[in-house]
Amino acid sequence: MDIRTDLALESLSADELPESVHLQIRGKAFRITEIIIDDDSCLASIGKGKGRYITLEGSSLSRFSDDYQLMAQELSQELSALLPDGDVLVAGLGNNDITPDAIGPQTAAKVLATRHLSGDDDFGEEFFTSLRRVSSFAGGVMGQTGIETAEIVRAIAAELRPAAIIAIDALACTDISRLGTTIQITDTGISPGSGVSNQRKELSEKLFGIPVIAVGVPTVVDMHTIVRSLTGRKINRKLPNMMVTPRDIDRLTERASQLLAFGINLALQPTLTFEDVRGLF
Repeated sequence: MDIRTDLALESLSADELPESVHLQIRGKAFRITEIIIDDDSCLASIGKGKGRYITLEGSSLSRFSDDYQLMAQELSQELSALLPDGDVLVAGLGNNDITPDAIGPQTAAKVLATRHLSGDDDFGEEFFTSLRRVSSFAGGVMGQTGIETAEIVRAIAAELRPAAIIAIDALACTDISRLGTTIQITDTGISPGSGVSNQRKELSEKLFGIPVIAVGVPTVVDMHTIVRSLTGRKINRKLPNMMVTPRDIDRLTERASQLLAFGINLALQPTLTFEDVRGLF
């Protein structure tokens, strides 16, 4: 593909859907588009294989909305539909020292970790037994650790044996209007750094043997893509390029990670209310 995007929605033309691709639209606080791809026949043409790709589009995630609770609940519902029963490992991908890449680590830090709790803790046995066992971590990037993210996650998963992994990362898009306004959820896993041409080993069910659900927010778009969208002409990829990010990226990263954490906590712990989860922050 000649465009650089992590969003399945941007890889397809709604007017010319292949036979193996099905599209559903729903949602209230968000416009939710679910793309279901039956097989890998479109992998070469659109860069997306078999799986479910759910895109939630709304107003800027850097601002608090009057529909914030409904947004968190809709995100939770979409995520819950992909989660199996059992323990879950939440992995925050990215570099916390680079703001546009900090969505994963900042979200993971806000997820309620419960695996270490027991009935002897101050919470009490009844409270503990009502919670799903969840582990959460952010392992940094290869440039910081010298270790592939997939290797770290695989080692932790081998020890903890979760039923599923939720991987959270910053994404790239082609449409500037989707920067910081869009959330993508997919059951196909993720390749860290793919949006900025820094592709690493994928995190997927194929690699780990358990479902890997990827959740992300677009925070960058490359300059070549912007120029092409404005002029309609192909860009010589040998020309200098740069990644463009919203000017309020600090606030966007903070608030988007909070909304993601809200949705993830509600999905993982259905016995908790919105008010319960809000008390965690």
